[in-house]
Amino acid sequence: MIIDSHCHAWARWPYQPPVPDFEQRGVLEQLLFEMDANSVDRALIVCAQIDHNPDNNAYVAERITHYPGRFDLVADVDCAWSETYHQPGAADRLRQAARWPIKGITHYLRPEDDGAWFSSAEGMAFFQAAVDLRLIASISCQPTQLPAIREVARRFPELPILLHHLGHPKASEPPPYPNFQEILACARLPNMFIKLSGFAYATSVDWNFPYADTHWLVRAEYEHFGPQHLCWGSDYPVVRRFMTYRQSLEAFRTHCDFIPDADKAWILGQTLDTLLRAARAV
Repeated sequence: MIIDSHCHAWARWPYQPPVPDFEQRGVLEQLLFEMDANSVDRALIVCAQIDHNPDNNAYVAERITHYPGRFDLVADVDCAWSETYHQPGAADRLRQAARWPIKGITHYLRPEDDGAWFSSAEGMAFFQAAVDLRLIASISCQPTQLPAIREVARRFPELPILLHHLGHPKASEPPPYPNFQEILACARLPNMFIKLSGFAYATSVDWNFPYADTHWLVRAEYEHFGPQHLCWGSDYPVVRRFMTYRQSLEAFRTHCDFIPDADKAWILGQTLDTLLRAARAV
C-alpha cells in the first residue's frame, strides 16, 4: 500500500511562467494517471485556492467523487493568500468547509508571521473546531514558527498535525542547525508528523536528483520521529519543476537506503492510513 501524503489538483495552472496546457496540467486526472503508472493506491490532496483557483476546495471535492477510494480531501482554510487570513471567524469558516467530504484542513503561514495567532482566542477556537470534527491539520510553516505550533499540539493532543516538506529545513544550514533543531523538537509530541516530501526545497541545488545532500536531514528525522510519524509525499504536480512523479517516489524509496524496508512500508502508506482511519468519516 502506498499513499501519497502531499499532492495538489487544480482546474487552472496557478504558477508562473505560463504553460501551454493551462487547463490540463494541474487537473486531478493527471495526478490519477501518475498514481496508476506508479502503483500508488491513494492520495491526500492538499487544496490551495491560489491564483486562478479561488474555488479549489469545491473543484477537488467534486472531482474525487468520480474515483471512490482513491483520494482524500484536505481543504484550504484561511491560508496565507486568503483575504480572511487570521481574521475573526476562522472556526466558523472551518466548520463551513466541512460541508465537503474533508479529512483535514491545511493552513499555510506567511513567512513573516510570528505565530501569535495560534495562541489567540481565534486560533484556539479554530483548532478546537478541527478536533471536534476529527480532522487532520496539514501545516506549512517555517521552522521559526514551530514553537507556536508545538503549543497547539500540546493543547490539542487529539489533533494530528502534519508538517509539509520535511518541516522546511535547509541542507545548507550551518551548525548548530538552530532551525532544524526546531523541527526535531517536534518529535517529542506524539501528535506531530512530518511529510517526507519537497526534497528539492531543502537541497542546495534544486535539480540535483536524488538530492543526496538532504539525506542527513531525512536520516535525522527518521531517527527522531520514527517511521510511524513520517509520511512520504510527492508534491505533484508542483514537483514537475524538479523531477518526475516516479523520481519523487524513488528519491525516498530507493535512495534513502538507510531506512529498512519494514519501516519504509510505514512511511509509504501505513502511517497515513492509520491517521485517515481515525479521522472524520466521510
